[in-house]
Amino acid sequence: MKKEIKTEITIQANPERIWEVLTNFENYSNWNPFIKSIQGTVQVGEKIVVRLEPPGAKGMTFKPQVLAFEKNKEFKWIGHLLFPGLFDGEHRFELIDNGNGTTTFIHAERFKGILVRMLSKMLDGSTLNGFRAMNERLKIEVEK
Repeated sequence: MKKEIKTEITIQANPERIWEVLTNFENYSNWNPFIKSIQGTVQVGEKIVVRLEPPGAKGMTFKPQVLAFEKNKEFKWIGHLLFPGLFDGEHRFELIDNGNGTTTFIHAERFKGILVRMLSKMLDGSTLNGFRAMNERLKIEVEK
């Protein structure tokens, strides 16, 4: 089973400014209501430690592997619940320069594995709400 959650928001700033806030992981606890922390060496192939706290759901800490970290463009990782194939999530942040002083911030995740169907309601609820809350707070943080 596969499922994707995809959100986007337009931010009144260039990709460089958004990237600066998005990759200042030490500051996440001050503004990010969904991803409370990211620790470790953030570069392709490395494992990092991520703490998620979706609204209305139990938080979790996991160790995904960085798949992409392209300055001012994309940050992507893949994480697994217990072992690959059970419940895998490929999380992605993408910045698209609109050429008019704004940037489209895409926040998405592709899920696959045998538990996706069972966890679908949670994904459509607290996880999606967490994505949206983070997007809104990122916009506020960048535009202030």
